[in-house]
Order: sequence, then structure tokens, then C-alpha cells
Amino acid sequence: MTRETGIRVLVVDDDVDVRGVVAELVSRSGHTVTTAGDATEALAILATKTFELVLTDVVLPVRSGLDLLREVRGRYPDTAVLLMSGMAEVETVVEAMRTGASDYVQKPVRQIDLLLALDRALERRRLELENRGYRHNLEARVKDATSQLAAALDAKERAWEAALQALVDALDAREQETERHSQRVMRFTEMLARAYGVPDADLPDISRGALLHDIGKIGIPDGILLKPAGLSEVEWVVMKQHADIGWQILRGIDYLKPAAEIVRTHQERWDGAGYPQGLKAEQIPLGARLFAIVDTFDAIVSDRPYRKGRSVEIARDEIRRCAGTQFDPACVDAFLKIPLEEWAKARAEMDAAEHRRLGRPAGIASGPPAGSRPA
Repeated sequence: MTRETGIRVLVVDDDVDVRGVVAELVSRSGHTVTTAGDATEALAILATKTFELVLTDVVLPVRSGLDLLREVRGRYPDTAVLLMSGMAEVETVVEAMRTGASDYVQKPVRQIDLLLALDRALERRRLELENRGYRHNLEARVKDATSQLAAALDAKERAWEAALQALVDALDAREQETERHSQRVMRFTEMLARAYGVPDADLPDISRGALLHDIGKIGIPDGILLKPAGLSEVEWVVMKQHADIGWQILRGIDYLKPAAEIVRTHQERWDGAGYPQGLKAEQIPLGARLFAIVDTFDAIVSDRPYRKGRSVEIARDEIRRCAGTQFDPACVDAFLKIPLEEWAKARAEMDAAEHRRLGRPAGIASGPPAGSRPA
């Protein structure tokens, strides 16, 4: 059955009465509604028509709504999926969001709840399409830059660094809370890599990985990335995708393949409790193991809207405490061998460079030197 008006929504529920009520509620908002009684019928309809959104019950005969969700996301990635169920288990919601659902509404369905969830699902679909288009355009632009830079010889690396810096500046401008964080951790990672004994030939790849570590946040919706409060469990599922998104952006570029591996693994932990792959110990690339230490160091000593940065001494103590769990003990040893004064000096130089970039008068800082900040 189809009611012809607005955007196209496929309603799937094996209960004919519920199916009719939900279809009526959706159609009142001006949407074109088509209905199906199970996953098999829904997939048959999807094979012949294009829909912006599928609204499906979780509990269906033979194949569940989660099975249908996986099929739709795999075959029709431009189609949003909104789940509804009488079951309110957090595990079901998390699994649905992890699999790619746009939202979730509980039965018995109230009109206001359904329409709000429908609007959220369509908004998320719009953001996903925008972000996908942006990533595809970004990949195309970087690949185009590769072909142009191939003939530039000595100028190639300088042009690459400028292009990469532009990408990072764009991300820093979007996520204002961590201003110039990528620049600082690149510098700190280089310091630690040298102290560890990394060969000079390998330093550029590690530096690029540190610089680009959060590039995948380009694909995270603003409502999650810039949320001032803590993230919900479901939102964390989305946020954790940034490591894989960054890897997908960079992996096809030969020049950035080693950096892409650091981008993908920079949230892994020595004890295997990290993400996205749960790697442990030396399964994690050395560059990512080194980066994890300086990323934590910068987070501790840097100011945030909700707290002042703490001292270098406190940061060192915390990193020492986490050796063997969060961090590679050998990398921590190399970190601890670098004098406190060198870390404080490097941070002060980065702050001074930022003041010059922004045109601030000399001596006007956003906070006290890193080595003297209170806990």
C-alpha cells in the first residue's frame, strides 16, 4: 500500500494494525509511505524503488529488524534506517547504532516521539551524505595533488606539507577546544621518537601520522564532536569511528600510507583495551605507541574550557603510572629520559609561535608556561 506525497519512507512491521497506524502517522507529515510485513518483502521493494528512510520494527518473523538494517546499510548506504521496538535494552540500542541505525524509537509509538526521531534520522542522513561527499572530494583533491606534485621533485614535499597543514588547520578551526593541538603533538612526537632512537628516515612518516591523527573527525557530526557535555554511550560509538574514518581518507595515498596506520591505531592501548581494533603491545605500530604518550601529555598540560592545564611534573607522573597498561613501557622510559626543562621549553616555543601566527604582542599568553601551570 502506498500513500503518495512527500519524501519516501518504507514502514516495515509484521503487525498489520501497528503498520497501518505508523504509516498513517508518518504520512500526516507529508511523506510518501510504503509498507511491508517482513524483511524479505522490504528488500524486494527496495530493489525496485529508492527510499530516503526505512522505519522498521526490531522483532520481525524469520529475519529481524537488525538483519534488515545490515542489509540496507550494505546495499543502500544512502538510505537511513530508523528502528522501533517494545524492547528498551541498552544493548539493543547500542548494537543498532553500531550497525548504522540513524535513531531508535520505543513502542508503543507516540506521534511526537516518532516524528522527532524521524526528523533526527533524516538530519543524520543529510550529515552523512554531506560528510561522505566531503570525504570523497577530499580524497579526489589529495589524489589530484599527488599527480601534480609527482613532477615537482624537491618542491613536492613542501607542497604536501602545506596541503596537509591546510587540512589540519580546517579541523582545528572546527574543533576550537583543542586549538593547535595537532601542531604540538607533532613536535612532541618528533622529540620522543628521537629519544627512543627512531631512525631519521622514519621520522617524517611518524610526524605526519601525529599531525593527521584526528583528521577522521571531519566525518563526525558537529552535534557530537562539539557537544559541550559528556557523550552518551551511543554517541561514543559514533565518535570512536574517527580513527577508521581518518584511515579510510588516507590509506589510498602512497605518500601517506605509513601515516594512515598511525591515524588508525592512535587510540589503541598497550594492554589491548583501546579501539578500534583492540590491538595490544607490539601489534600497535611504534609511531602510534609513541604518539599515545605525547597526546596524553599535551592533554594534561593544555588549558581546556572546563579546567586549567596542569604541570609538566603531574603529566610525567601520570604517564609513568600508566606504563604497561595504557603505554608501552619502553616508550615511557624514553619519555622520562627527556628533561622536564626540554618539554617546558618546547611547549613555550609552540605557544610563542602561535602568538606570532595570531598577531598577539610578545609576552601576551593565553596562560602560564606549561611547566608552571597549577594542577
